[in-house]
Amino acid sequence: MENKYEIILYWSNEDNAVIAEVPELAGCMADGVNYTEALINIEIVITQWIQTAEELGRNIPFPKGKLMYA
Repeated sequence: MENKYEIILYWSNEDNAVIAEVPELAGCMADGVNYTEALINIEIVITQWIQTAEELGRNIPFPKGKLMYA
């Protein structure tokens, strides 16, 4: 499955890492030493997030594309 969720990337001085967040999937975050690594890691976490939600019978939000409040 190809990811269709919006991903927000930013540098965190506190974590000394690039943070990747998926606003539509509550708590779905990853980090990396650079933007590429953070993107690779968030793709893994998105897959795991969806698999866990399916296993628990939870609702999985439909990807909306670009969000206006980010």
